[in-house]
Amino acid sequence: MNNNMKKRLIRIITGAILLVAALLIDTGQEWPNIVLFLTSYIIVGGDIVLRAVRNITKGKVFDENFLMALATIGAMIISEYAEGIAVMLLYQIGELFQSYAVDKSRRSIADLMDIRPDYANIKKDDEIISVSPEEVKVSDIIVIKPGESIPLDARVLQGTSMVDTSALTGESLPRDVGPGDEILSGCINISGLITAEVTKEYEESTVSKILDLVENASSKKSQSEQFITKFARYYTPVVVILAVLLAVLPPLIVKGEEFSEWTYRALSFLVVSCPCALVISIPLTFFSGIGGASKKGILIKGSNYFEALANTEIMVFDKTGTLTKGVFEVQEIYSTSISKEELIELVAHAESISGHPISKSILKAYGKEIDQSIISEAYENAGHGVEVVVNGKKIIAGNAKLMKLREIDYIDKKQTGTVVHVAIDGIYSGYILIADEIRKDSHEAIKNLKAANIKQTIMLTGDKRSVGEKIAEELGLDKVYTELLPKDKVDRLEELLTQTSHKGKLAYVGDGINDAPVLARADVGIAMGGLGSDAAVEAADVVIMTDEPAKIPVAIRLSKKIIGIANQNIIFAIGVKILILILSALGITNLWMAIFGDVGVTFLAVLNSFRALKIKY
Repeated sequence: MNNNMKKRLIRIITGAILLVAALLIDTGQEWPNIVLFLTSYIIVGGDIVLRAVRNITKGKVFDENFLMALATIGAMIISEYAEGIAVMLLYQIGELFQSYAVDKSRRSIADLMDIRPDYANIKKDDEIISVSPEEVKVSDIIVIKPGESIPLDARVLQGTSMVDTSALTGESLPRDVGPGDEILSGCINISGLITAEVTKEYEESTVSKILDLVENASSKKSQSEQFITKFARYYTPVVVILAVLLAVLPPLIVKGEEFSEWTYRALSFLVVSCPCALVISIPLTFFSGIGGASKKGILIKGSNYFEALANTEIMVFDKTGTLTKGVFEVQEIYSTSISKEELIELVAHAESISGHPISKSILKAYGKEIDQSIISEAYENAGHGVEVVVNGKKIIAGNAKLMKLREIDYIDKKQTGTVVHVAIDGIYSGYILIADEIRKDSHEAIKNLKAANIKQTIMLTGDKRSVGEKIAEELGLDKVYTELLPKDKVDRLEELLTQTSHKGKLAYVGDGINDAPVLARADVGIAMGGLGSDAAVEAADVVIMTDEPAKIPVAIRLSKKIIGIANQNIIFAIGVKILILILSALGITNLWMAIFGDVGVTFLAVLNSFRALKIKY
C-alpha cells in the first residue's frame, strides 16, 4: 500500500470514529454532536468538496466530485448528518478499493517491466567504470557480471553464460550465449562473466522500446473508453437537471407534498447517478488486460487494439521469420558413392572459401573446425557455386546450373528449398538440401485460429511459388500469394481489406523491414519482436516478444475476454443505476441504497476488472 492509500485509510478510520462518537454521545445539547458531525465530514469529504470547487473554477462543473459534494452538503442542510457523512465515508472506501486495484495493475506491469537497467559497467583501458546506460555509445565495450541485468543490446565478445529472457519473453527456460551471440537489454545474466560490444544506444535498445510501448499504451483509447468519456459528458448535467426538477416540481404541483421530502429524494437520485463504476472500471479493465498480456510476452500498444483483435476475421501472415524460422538449415544429405559424413565434410571444406548464407548453413551443419591446410585451388563461381580441391579431390558444389556447365548428370527430385549438388572428381556424388524450417508451433497457431472463428488464414510471401504453396499446404492455410515485392504485399492487403464485414478486422503478422508498410496498413499489425526488425516492431500494434505464432490465438482469446468484461461492467453498472434511480425518484429507497448503487456497483465492477489480469492458454 502506497503513502496516499495509507493517508486515505487513516482519514476513513478517523472520520468513522468521529461519526460513531457523534451518534453515541448524548450531552443533552445538540451543538457538540453537530461539531463532531461536521469535523467527521471535513476529514472524510473535505478533499472531494475542494476538488469540486477547484474543478468548477476550471470550467469542469459536472463530474463525480460535484455530484458527491452537492448530494452530501444537501443532506447536511436537511439535518441528515449521519447519512451525508456515510455517503462520503463509503464513497472514500470505494475510492480506496479503486486505488488499490489500479496500484495492483500497475505493479503487475511494473514487475514485468522491472528491467530498466540502473547502470552499465563500461570497460576503458583496463578499468571498469559504472555509468548510466544513456551515456554508453555504440561500439563501447561493457562487462556484465553474473546476476546483473544486461543494460544495452550488445554482441558477446568474450565469455559464455546462461541468460534469463523471461522479463522480455515470458519464457522461463534460460538461453546459452557465447562469443558472436546477440544479447538483448532487459535480460538477466545468470552464470558467467560476459564482455560484449554495444550494438545500439539506450534509446534504441530493446528495453527502452518495450518500456515506452507499455508506458504509452493507455494513450490509445478503445471504443468502450471513448463511449464512457462521451457518456459522462452528457449524462452528468442531465441528472443534475432531473434532480433539480425532482426537488422542485412535485411540491409545486401536488398539494401536501413537502420540499424536504422531495429534496431528500433528489439527493438520493444525485448520489446514485454518479458514473464512477463506469469511469473507473472500464479503463481499469483494459489496463489490467495490457498487464496480463505483458506477463505472457504479448505487448499490446493500446486498449483500442483489444477490440480490433476481438473482431478479427482475416489473419494474414508473412512467411519467412513468421511462420518459418527464417534460418536456412541443412534438411537432408543424400550421397551416392560415399558416406553422408564424408560428403558433408568435403563440401564444408569447399564452402569455407565462400561467405554466402548457403555456405554458412553447411558449415554450421558440419559443426567442426575447418582444416585450411587440405584446401587448395579454390574458385568461387558467383551465382553457381564453388570448385575447390580438398585433400587432393576436386569438389564441385553448387546449383543445377553449375552441374550443367560442367556437363555432370545430376539427380533432380524437385525438392522445396535450395539444393547444393556435389560432384567429386567429375562424378556426381549426391546433394545437400537447405531449406527454411517451419516453426514448431505454426501448425498449432493456424489450428487454434480456425477454432477461434477466423474466417480466412492467408500467407503473403516474396518466395517462389513452389516454396510458398508447399508451406501453405503443410500448415493448412486457406490461401497463399507468392513472389510479392513489398509494394505488391500492400496492394494485395488492400484487396483483402475489402473482404471483411462492417465490424470485421484484418490482422497482419510479420517480422521484417519489408513488412513495416503492411503492418502499418492493416487494422491490426502484429510483429514478431524477439528477432524481428526494429521497423516492424515500430509499425506494429501488437508485439509477440517470444516469436511464437501460437501466442496470436492467445492474444485474440484475451481480447475477447477483455471486451466481454468491459461490456459486463457497462451493462451491470447502467442497469443497477437505472433501477435505483427510478426507486430513488419514487421514494422507495433511501440514501443507503443510493450509496450501494454508487460505491457497491463500483466495487463489484472493479473486482470484475481484475479478471483481466489472469490469462489461460
